Amino acid sequence: MSIKDKKLLIIGLTIAIVIGILAPFFASTNPDGLESTAEKLNPNVLESEPFINSIMPDYNIPGLGETPFSGVIAIFIGIIIVFALAYGIGILLKKRS
Repeated sequence: MSIKDKKLLIIGLTIAIVIGILAPFFASTNPDGLESTAEKLNPNVLESEPFINSIMPDYNIPGLGETPFSGVIAIFIGIIIVFALAYGIGILLKKRS
């Protein structure tokens, strides 16, 4: 990997982390479009049990409650997981060619 590519990777990861840190503090408490439409079509749908339980429901860590700090940690963990998966897939694809 060239130095230019490493710099681009670090800059992109840094931007993603900064956005992830700031996002919970600017997020709206109103339901998003999908939740709003679901409530209009069937008011009881959001009260039912989910088909699959999420590890971090609503971008929060279950033990920390629904605070912006919990959202920051959940988003940071998500960024690291996605980065690691993308980087690993990139390495695997590079070895094939």
